[in-house]
Amino acid sequence: MQITFADSLPSDAVLIASIANKDSLPDGSEPALAEGAKRSRFKGSAGQVVDGFVERDGKVLRVALAGAGDPKAKDRRANLEKAGGALAAKFLTSGESTIALDLTGAGLSAEDAAAVLLGLRLRAWRWDEYRTTQKDAEKVSLKSAVIVGAPDGIEAAWQRESALAEGVEFTKELVTLPANVLYPESFVERCRHLEQLGVKITVLDKDAMTQLGMGALLGVAQGSVREPRLLAMEWDGTGGAQDKPLVFIGKGVTFDTGGISLKPGAGMEDMKWDMGGAGAVAGAMKALAGRKAKARVVGICGLVENMPDGNAQRPGDIVTSMSGQTIEVLNTDAEGRLVLCDVVTWAQKTYNPDMIVDLATLTGAMIVALGHEHGGLFANDDALADALTKAGQTVGEKLWRFPLSDAYDKLLDSPIADMKNIGPRFAGSITAAQFIKRFVDEGVKWAHLDIAGMVWSDKPGATWDKGATGYGVRLLDRFVTDRFER
Repeated sequence: MQITFADSLPSDAVLIASIANKDSLPDGSEPALAEGAKRSRFKGSAGQVVDGFVERDGKVLRVALAGAGDPKAKDRRANLEKAGGALAAKFLTSGESTIALDLTGAGLSAEDAAAVLLGLRLRAWRWDEYRTTQKDAEKVSLKSAVIVGAPDGIEAAWQRESALAEGVEFTKELVTLPANVLYPESFVERCRHLEQLGVKITVLDKDAMTQLGMGALLGVAQGSVREPRLLAMEWDGTGGAQDKPLVFIGKGVTFDTGGISLKPGAGMEDMKWDMGGAGAVAGAMKALAGRKAKARVVGICGLVENMPDGNAQRPGDIVTSMSGQTIEVLNTDAEGRLVLCDVVTWAQKTYNPDMIVDLATLTGAMIVALGHEHGGLFANDDALADALTKAGQTVGEKLWRFPLSDAYDKLLDSPIADMKNIGPRFAGSITAAQFIKRFVDEGVKWAHLDIAGMVWSDKPGATWDKGATGYGVRLLDRFVTDRFER
C-alpha cells in the first residue's frame, strides 16, 4: 500500500476515515453518522469499525470510524495498530482504491499516528501472485492511503515505521512462497537486494561448508537435490564503532518432510514455513538497514531442505558437527537443531560475538505448550531474556520464558556419541534448546526463540490476514532499538 501525506482532503476523495477513541466520536460528525454508529453499537473499542454514507458539499461520501480504545490504555500502541488494520481489512476488497485518513483533532502524537499507519499497511498485505481466477469482488482494490491532519513529525516517524513494514512484508513473502519457488539457493537470491541498502552479504555453498566440517547441517541436506546454503547478512550503522556485532541466527528449512522419519501426509504442506526463523532474520535485517539503525548486526540463515531420498540421513547415523562434537541422529525430523548448531559455531568463529539470538520453528511441543499466543524463550542470561520479553511486549510479539538446567541437559547424553539429537518424549522444547546450548561458547550471551506457533496463522490477526504473520521482525527491531540505540 502506498501512503502519502497531504495538507487537505483530496477533492476526489470518496472514502474518508477517522480514528475514534472509546466512547467518543470525532468533532463535527454528522447526525446520520453518529446515529448509525450508535445503532451499530459502535463504542470506539480497539479494532471496531463502522461506516456509512453522508452528504458533504453536494457529494455523497463513504465515511468510516475506526476505534482505538481508551487513550490511557497501557497497550495503546497495539490498539492504534488495530484501528489501522481494521480499516484495511474492512475496505481491502471493497472496490474503493484510495482511503483518505483524516487525523484532524484525533489528538495523536506523531508516533501514535505512525502506529495507525503501520497497522493499515501491514494488514493490507496479501499475496495474490498465484491467483488467476478471482472474481472482481475478491480482488484487492485498496491500493493507497492519503493522510491529512497528521501531527507534526509524522513523516519522520513514518519513515522509520515504513522501513519496518518493508521488513515485515519481506518476511511474509518468504514464509508464504511454496517450496518449489523458495529453496536454499533462491532464498539467497531473494535477499540479494539488501546489498542496495548497504548490507554485506556472504554466502557459503556446500563445498565451503564441507571444508569447514559442518557435518550436522550437511547431514540434514544430503537427502535433497537442493544444495544447502549459509547466508550471512551484515549491517553496520555505527561506522565501525561497535567492535562486536549482535548476531541473529535463523533456522531455514525451506521444506521439511521429516526426512526418513517421515511426517504424516496430512498437513505436511504447512512445512513450507519451517524457514520462518530465517525469514524473520532476513526481514529484520531489511528493516534495520532500511531505517539505518545505529547498530552493528549480523543475520545468519542456515538454509536446507529435508527430504527422504536414497541418500538421506538415517535414524542412528552419527555426524560430526563443526564444533567437533558428535551427534547420534535418532530422529531425522529433529533437524532444525542440527542446522542451528553448526551455524552457531560458524558465527562464533567468524564474528566473535558477545550475544546471539536464534529464532526457529523448532518443535511441535512448543505449540502444545503455548498455542499461538506466545513464542517460547530460552536463555543463559537473565538480562537478555528480560530485554527480549520487554521488546516483545512493546510490539505485541509476546514471549514466554522456559527453564534450562543440567537435569534437562543430561537427557541428551548418548551411549555411543557426545549427544543425541532428541531427548525423551516429555520436555521436548526444553531438550531442543539444551541441545543448541551445548554449542554456545563460554561467556556468550545466548537466547533461543522457538516460534513454531507464531509464524503462520489460520485466522486473520490485527496486522495480518490468514497465513504468514511476519512474527519476529518487529521484536528483533525493537530489541536492537532498546539495546543499542537508546
